[in-house]
Amino acid sequence: MNAYRAKPLNFPWPALLFGVATLAALMLARHFPIPVAHGHGWFPWISGGILIVAAIWLDLWAVKTLLDRHTAVMPYRSATCLVTYGPFRFTRNPIYLGYTLMMIGFGLATLNPWFFITAIAAVMLTTLFAIRNEERHLLSRFGFEFERYCRHTSRWI
Repeated sequence: MNAYRAKPLNFPWPALLFGVATLAALMLARHFPIPVAHGHGWFPWISGGILIVAAIWLDLWAVKTLLDRHTAVMPYRSATCLVTYGPFRFTRNPIYLGYTLMMIGFGLATLNPWFFITAIAAVMLTTLFAIRNEERHLLSRFGFEFERYCRHTSRWI
C-alpha cells in the first residue's frame, strides 16, 4: 500500500483505552477499594486539579498545533506533515501524555489509587497498539526527518 495513503490506525484506540481505564478505576474503587490516608487536607485535591488543568491545556495546545499545520488530529487519519514544534518539541505524544496526566490528576483529586494503576495499563496498551503503529506510519511518510525527530524527542516525557 502506498505510504501516503496508509492510515496509522483503523480505530481511535487511545481515547477508548484511556476511557476504559478511567471506568475501570472507578469500578475497581467501588468494588475493591484501596485504603488511603486522608491526613493531607486539600493538597491532593489541589494538586490533582492542577494536573487536570495542565493536561487539558496540553491537549488543547497539541490539537491547536496540529490544526495550524493542517494535518490530522485523529489517530486514524493519515498525517500530511511532520509536526515538531509546540508541545511536540518536548514529547512525541503530547495528547496521550495529557490523557495520562489527567488520569493521575483524577487519582489525586479523588484519592483513588486505582487511577494510577489503570493509567500505567493504559500507557502500556496505548504504546503497544497505537503509538508503534503511528510511528511506523510516520517513518514510512517522512523517513529520515522522522528518525532525526525521534532521536531528539522522547516518546512520552
